[in-house]
Amino acid sequence: MWMEAPRVPAKGETLIGRGFMAGPGGKGSNQAIGVARLGLPVQLLACIGTDALGDEAMALWAQESVDASAVVRSSDSPTMVGFIILDAEGDNRILIDPGANSLLTTEHVTTFTPAIQDSQILLTQLEIPVSTVGAALRIGRESGVTTVLNPAPAQHLPSEILATIDILTPNQSEARILVGLDANDPRPDEEVAEKILDLGVEVVVMTLGPAGALMVSAQGIERCPGYAIDVVDTTGAGDGFNAALAVSLAEGRPLSAAVDRANHAGALMVATAGVVPALPTRVELDGHDLSKSM
Repeated sequence: MWMEAPRVPAKGETLIGRGFMAGPGGKGSNQAIGVARLGLPVQLLACIGTDALGDEAMALWAQESVDASAVVRSSDSPTMVGFIILDAEGDNRILIDPGANSLLTTEHVTTFTPAIQDSQILLTQLEIPVSTVGAALRIGRESGVTTVLNPAPAQHLPSEILATIDILTPNQSEARILVGLDANDPRPDEEVAEKILDLGVEVVVMTLGPAGALMVSAQGIERCPGYAIDVVDTTGAGDGFNAALAVSLAEGRPLSAAVDRANHAGALMVATAGVVPALPTRVELDGHDLSKSM
């Protein structure tokens, strides 16, 4: 659910907002839909409730050609929900209740092992339990599958999980939280990314908003400029970025080219309100010629 506000309310303050919208979301769902719209087959593992929102999710995935045959449904918890406040600049503040996704277990992942083994890319995030994420990444690493973790919502991760990640895709605040810093710590992004490498991650692709992305690995540091576009809503831009990155890597593009295409997808997303309506199709991504922002 979205609502626009002139700014984020202060403690104890009530503001009048506008533009209320309700629609589908969730990082795993958004990323799966993003991959499908870019033309590659994708299978989703998640847990949803047996409620109306769960029914809507299943219908959406069928409509978007996302294979949801492994999705778990539980009557013990409602389907995940989120509340989003958009400020005057289109930046967002998000509060989520993972709901049934909190019930996704390592046993569910073990059952999903054949699907992971048959894939090229394993893309996951932190709206499910950390232990479940760790199990999926471990199976992916053992199976020779490229593992990609979008570490959001930001939280501490144990070293044994970090050591199974081929590509980590934090934004600037998530990267800092991951290494125990304040989200607004002023030290350079390159220094923060190198701290993450020291924890065992192979490659850090840090998203920088309109400035693009920073790629850091043992081979060196490279910046990939973003694209100039008028911002309407930044919600879900990271999901569009990760979907396009995963698709580009699966298609065999070099990392720098994959990140550039992911930047392009993220830029297109912020030009449209909402998340699912903004996720680009392959035709849309190929058909928009944007200028670099810097």
